Amino acid sequence: MELKGQKLLITGPTSQVALPIVEKLAPENQVFGLARFSKDSDRARVQAAGATPIKADMGRDDLSGIPDDIDYVLHFAVVKSGDFGYDLEANAEGVGRLIARCRKAKAFLHCSTAGVYQPAGQKPLVETDPLGDNHRAMMPTYSIAKIAAETVARFAARQWNVPTTIARFSVPYGDNGGWPWFHLMMMRSGTPIPVHAERPALYNLIHEDDYIAMLPGLLEIASVPATTINWGGSEATSIEEWCGYLAELTGLEPKFDVTENTIPSLALDPTRMHERLGATRVAWRDGIRRMVAARNPELLLAK
Repeated sequence: MELKGQKLLITGPTSQVALPIVEKLAPENQVFGLARFSKDSDRARVQAAGATPIKADMGRDDLSGIPDDIDYVLHFAVVKSGDFGYDLEANAEGVGRLIARCRKAKAFLHCSTAGVYQPAGQKPLVETDPLGDNHRAMMPTYSIAKIAAETVARFAARQWNVPTTIARFSVPYGDNGGWPWFHLMMMRSGTPIPVHAERPALYNLIHEDDYIAMLPGLLEIASVPATTINWGGSEATSIEEWCGYLAELTGLEPKFDVTENTIPSLALDPTRMHERLGATRVAWRDGIRRMVAARNPELLLAK
């Protein structure tokens, strides 16, 4: 399956994750970007990428501005205000309202998160493992709102017969940043980086090249009832490892704050992803080197 000549709706189009998707897909598709667009500069960025902005709050606003003949929906928007009422409205009710509006779509991709799982130490988590409120220490509404959003997405897929994939995203990064880049900035300023006391803190970094390449496959496996799948890099690594590699690249030394008040290890089992989509291709060290070269080349040590 190729995404060419399609009418696409991408939510959250100005985010670190979705903006590269807009930039990649807009030249060969008719792309609409849905967001609240509280800043004129955000609207301008979406337009500059070749997409048509649609201004709306998914939880509250009239969604009739979305064309009723969208082919595919890529739903990346997320609200993390810390207010449970609003975050459940925007994230959970919002996905239901969005699927209802786009009920003619060929497929709907709901970007969820590995943050829906109950922490299990370093054990790689499979799609059937228990869910839990694991992001509470840093983002109090996030895990619960995302679990609720998955439930509504499943209901809406059945209710309106919209083939849906629920993809539990791990840690995205790339030339435009991500969690490892924030850690690099903390290293540069000498700020301690929180790591969970139950070490090592493992995650599946996934480079923007890989998550963009997997989009057609994620839409192709959409189904009723919805398909749920882990979505992350094929190789798990830890905050300690990637910060150590950043130190090799830049000479900056990380300081760690070992604490229980941070996100615990969330390694994903990629077996189902490998079976349905294939393995990721960008090794995390290569991706991190590219990230530093793209964003902060002045920090790279001369080789």
